[in-house]
Amino acid sequence: MGQELTKSDVEKIQAEIDHRKLVLRPQITREIAEAAAQGDRSENFEYYAAKKANRENNGRIHYLERVLRFAKIISDESKEDEVGLNNTVTLYFEDDDEEEVYRFVTSIRGHSLDGLISNESPLGRAVMGHKVGDRCEVKTDNGGSYYVVIRKIENTGESAEDRIKAF
Repeated sequence: MGQELTKSDVEKIQAEIDHRKLVLRPQITREIAEAAAQGDRSENFEYYAAKKANRENNGRIHYLERVLRFAKIISDESKEDEVGLNNTVTLYFEDDDEEEVYRFVTSIRGHSLDGLISNESPLGRAVMGHKVGDRCEVKTDNGGSYYVVIRKIENTGESAEDRIKAF
């Protein structure tokens, strides 16, 4: 099974693929040609750097196309009073006696250091669909568990920055 993506995720991935094919690929091709025209390729750093950039760009294109080919499209809609995708949620961690704020996103966009938590992570699975005041047990992959209480749900949707940010 492929990764779970929303329609917005698919649009962003397709936009990155298009940019890489229509803008970066021709640019890199020109750089390769210009570097090759300088003569001896055996000691031509620019030529090897351009070839490396071409391999990386093509690899990224193939990766993103494969993600789209096998993706499972899911809805990012949720009830206003329930935790859903793209909601910013304030959670109270009982064991630590601390509150933390996270935004729940699809796994391809998850980045815990930025407070973006995957809906497929243990924390995401535990709180998705729950309401303010609910106490949720988070079962960790190593067999342990801890409890969080949902303190606040903000249905912020996506910001303009999120809509243009590439994966």
